[in-house]
Amino acid sequence: MTEHEMTGHEFQDAPVSPAEALRLLLDGNARFVVGDRLHPNQDADRRAALAPAQRPFAVLFGCSDSRLAAEIIFDRGLGDLFVVRTAGHVVGAEVLGTIEYAVATLDVPLVAVLGHDSCGAIAATLNSISDGSHPPGFMRDVVDRVMLSVLPVREQALMDPDVAITEHIRYTAEMITERSTLIAERLAKGTCAVVGLSYRLAEGNVTLVSSHGV
Repeated sequence: MTEHEMTGHEFQDAPVSPAEALRLLLDGNARFVVGDRLHPNQDADRRAALAPAQRPFAVLFGCSDSRLAAEIIFDRGLGDLFVVRTAGHVVGAEVLGTIEYAVATLDVPLVAVLGHDSCGAIAATLNSISDGSHPPGFMRDVVDRVMLSVLPVREQALMDPDVAITEHIRYTAEMITERSTLIAERLAKGTCAVVGLSYRLAEGNVTLVSSHGV
């Protein structure tokens, strides 16, 4: 599928494979990194074409950090990405239900978990491990959920926070495949994949750190 086809109305009627969806994400990020962005699907024609229905090619489940604007860092536009975001990309029933909606109802072929360096949720979790501190209110719930992925690698993570970031991305992607029967069935059929991506804030690039089904 060419970029021209991707930006035209044909894309709404032509689902892509999990591998192709991942390629579209990575190609868009590569353009973003070098500053050669195409800004696809951001005009009035695209807006009008999408009004009756949407057909995104990927679910982007990422951290809520303001520096992780999905359509910008992957050089995409209206209707391309079904975006779900929570602090530290922690998973709850609402998140799983939202992702399942995209996969089951919209036939999205790819779920991408997006974490990043200098993550506040990771930092708060490491602080909790090292000195026993806990954030107030419901922020503690976020830390408690991140803790599940970090504890097995706590010694390495306290020395290098990037270890915790990578492990939490892997953990989240694996949790989605294990907790969602619907997504597990799509994985078995080869119609959907789940991947983990790590984003570097300064460089702007993403790296594939885990893959299920592609």
